[in-house]
Amino acid sequence: MLNRLTFRQTYLLLAALLAAAVLLSAGVGAFSFSPATLWRYGAQELGLAARDPADLLGRNVFFDLRLPRVLLSGLTGAILGVSGTLMQGLFRNPIVEPGLAGTSAGASLGAAAVFVLGNTTMRVLSPLGTFAVPACAFIGGFAATLIVYRVSSTFGKVNVFTLLLAGIAVNAVCNAGTGFLSYVARDPQARNITFWNLGTFTTAEWHGVTLVGVVFLICLAWALRQGKALNALMLGEDEAAALGIDPRRLIVRLIVLNTLMVAVDAAMVGVVAFIGLVVPHFLRMAKSSDYDFLIPASALFGAALMEIIDVAARLVIPPAELPIGILTAIIGAPVFLWMLLRQQARSDPAGG
Repeated sequence: MLNRLTFRQTYLLLAALLAAAVLLSAGVGAFSFSPATLWRYGAQELGLAARDPADLLGRNVFFDLRLPRVLLSGLTGAILGVSGTLMQGLFRNPIVEPGLAGTSAGASLGAAAVFVLGNTTMRVLSPLGTFAVPACAFIGGFAATLIVYRVSSTFGKVNVFTLLLAGIAVNAVCNAGTGFLSYVARDPQARNITFWNLGTFTTAEWHGVTLVGVVFLICLAWALRQGKALNALMLGEDEAAALGIDPRRLIVRLIVLNTLMVAVDAAMVGVVAFIGLVVPHFLRMAKSSDYDFLIPASALFGAALMEIIDVAARLVIPPAELPIGILTAIIGAPVFLWMLLRQQARSDPAGG
């Protein structure tokens, strides 16, 4: 279907899907809101209609709990979609995503260090205040991603099997560090780390939404300008250099940009895997491998997909909620295995 549409028409279709998903996510949950109710709340908040005291509880639930969650969910999906696209361009392989490259595990280790060490860490990072968790998550995610890239890159090319092995090793070390911190932590801290590692939007609040939104918009504005450079990088570092692009500088910038987005988001919602793998791969199969198209399209489709998954998480085991990371793993793991089998069949069509 998407093959018959222009890029602009595809953007409009994805934007419409996102709008429908946002409306669905805003209305579904322990408190249900009809579109008419949401319209009334919006009019009251903007001063276009008189506030009804009977709407006080519902309006407070929507604006203080539901709306921040909807926005943070969409931002998370957009971040992971763009991050997966950038990492697949960086590693020049369609099976890469933040979880496989160690970014998420490294960010998790950095954030867990702040959760558990607390006062000790905050003495070092006291000028950062509430930004200590995102800062440590960024340091951990950047270090892990850089290690995986250096190990898997040889003579300007990334070996996919070395990449997977390096990712497994870095993830194992980071997960071991997070597990150790959970072991030595007090019970509330250990529960927080466990719950955070599964991914959740239940703690969404306006401060976190603002931080994640500002970081994402800044990073997206830069990422949208890198489509042609990523297309050139897909040919190899030597070929990209011949086209006037500095591949080393581009690679460092991509790692920093990707890690910044993932770390800040992970500090707020925890680890959410496989969205960065599924979103760009689906768009690449359905429409185009052009990174000028993939970057904005991944932001739109990733946000819409995450909104739908968040709605499913609220409905699977009501009145409780299923952690987001569990659902994304159920969806993403089979897709990843299929991609590996598909790549293996392409590399060895004779089955030898």
